[in-house]
Parts: sequence; C-alpha cells; structure tokens
Amino acid sequence: MRSIALSRSLFGCAGISLLRAFYQCSGEYEFQLRAKERLKIILPVVFFVIFLLLYIVFFSVAVWVGYIALFGIAVETGVVMVVYLHEALDKRLTSGRPLSNADIEEAAIEGAVQRLRPKLMTVCAVLASLIPILWANGIGSDVMKPIAAPMVGGMITSTIHVLILVPVFFVMMKERASRRGMLQPQVENKEMVAART
Repeated sequence: MRSIALSRSLFGCAGISLLRAFYQCSGEYEFQLRAKERLKIILPVVFFVIFLLLYIVFFSVAVWVGYIALFGIAVETGVVMVVYLHEALDKRLTSGRPLSNADIEEAAIEGAVQRLRPKLMTVCAVLASLIPILWANGIGSDVMKPIAAPMVGGMITSTIHVLILVPVFFVMMKERASRRGMLQPQVENKEMVAART
C-alpha cells in the first residue's frame, strides 16, 4: 500500500513538472509562430519601401551596393548589441531575485558598455578606409565614390542607432514584459550563464 502511494506521489510530481515544461515550451512555440506571421507581413513591406526610396532618390547601382553593404554592417552590429544586452539581463534574472526597472536599466547599461569599444572600432576602421575614397579623383573614383558615400553617412547614424536607440528600445520592451510578468531568461542563455558560473 505504501509503495503505491509513494509511486503515485512520484509520478504526480513528475507529471506536474512535465506539464510546466510543456506549458513553457508551448508558449515559446506559439510566440515563435506569431512572430513569424508578423514578419511575413512586415519584412516585404520594409524591403519594398527601402528599394522604392532607393529607386526614387538614386538611380545608380553603385549607390545601391553601398546601401546593401551598410545594411549588412548595421544589422550585424545591432544583433550583436542585442545579444550582449540579453546576456547582461539574463545574469540578473538567474540570480533569482525579482527585478525592478532600475535593474533592467543597469543591465542594459552593462551590456551596452561591453559593446561600446567594438562598435567604435568598427566605425573608425570603416571610416578610415572610406573617407579617402571620397576625396580620390583617380581612375575608378567615379565608381567608388557612390559606393562609399552612403556608407560613410550610414556608419555615423548606425553608431548612434546601435549605441543609443537599441538599448533604449530594449529597456522599454523588457520593462513592459516585466509589468506583464513575462520577463524570463532566454532558453539558450540559461545554459551559457550556467556554464560560465
């Protein structure tokens, strides 16, 4: 009789933890599906607007090449910034204590400071290599100037965007998630934080 009661309590606990894991995974999967549906609508519209503006303003293929290269660099540095912001926030979330808005802001500052030097080094290297092209007047400069011009201006605005706006938007989104009770460490980052400690 005791063994039956013991086995029921063990399976009951395992069933509850299995249910919790299923519930959490199910929520993440549903969130992923909703995000994919949104992106199916948003991305084509954004790309259409970008290419329409490029076509209206610039008819040169060289300028388009410069913009495409700029978008690649800007997206790459923005994604890396978000990864660092998530890592800093996940360290605080795994501590187990409830987070306030000030904790979220401190985590964002910590993550942004870690990306400050690499971003500025990237911008300085790109600007140091492209600014001389803008003053060149030798063979091939008529092709290279339209490629370099959007990248020089875009790297400056990309720096402002990645170092200032991305952390601000990150804090706004995470504070909103905190108010709704949905602020949790990322699944991939849980394993990375556990491995580091």
